[in-house]
Amino acid sequence: MTTQLSVNLNAIAFLRNRRDLPWPSVTNLARICLDAGAVGLTVHPRPDERHIRTTDVFELRALLNEPAYKGREFNIEGYPDERFLGLCEQIRPDQVTLVPDDPAQATSDHGWGIPQNDGMLGEICDRIHRFDARVSLFVDADPDQAGPAKTVGADRVELYTGPYGHTFDAVKKAEELGKLKATAEAADAVGLGVNAGHDLTIDNLPPLVDAAPMIVEVSIGHALTADALTHGYAKAVRLYRQACGQNV
Repeated sequence: MTTQLSVNLNAIAFLRNRRDLPWPSVTNLARICLDAGAVGLTVHPRPDERHIRTTDVFELRALLNEPAYKGREFNIEGYPDERFLGLCEQIRPDQVTLVPDDPAQATSDHGWGIPQNDGMLGEICDRIHRFDARVSLFVDADPDQAGPAKTVGADRVELYTGPYGHTFDAVKKAEELGKLKATAEAADAVGLGVNAGHDLTIDNLPPLVDAAPMIVEVSIGHALTADALTHGYAKAVRLYRQACGQNV
């Protein structure tokens, strides 16, 4: 199994929103990503619409419905309040990634404590499954979260890789990589799919997928967009696919 790349479009939308202008176009760049071989698209439509807007979500759904992109996936992530769940019910994405963010946070920075939220998460997993979407729960590098994630009805977990991506100390990086590997193995052992995301780069991605080859999908936006300033978006997507171990 080769790890697949889903491109997170939040950074593109954030740049667009700096000015009252329609460019850069989130949808046009999403098309470039798909044409360059990305398996899908990821968005996090926050309540304040500081990057992805609700209108973007509907436009991206229409893009992914085009025959040329049959089989590509739409991953919508967010905190499961009623606004978010209602949007997902309208859009019917392939995957819903649930994060425990406060709406005011700049970005996701921790995973769920699943046992402390098992009742709520179980009900929400059931609700999402009713429109045939896969559920992924954002979790810290903690093998003890795997069993509870399975119990509440999740299909996958997404490993929060921020602490691994943030450190450049070799000893600390190896320690964080070991925790991610152990968590991925624990999730795989109970029958969960494994995703990963946050601060993954061309340099730190290959050691991660080597250590945890069961990772199905990585979601990458900020670093890929930064690299696209140098390489262009299509080439950046191909470089990240290569970093996942794909033949490009």
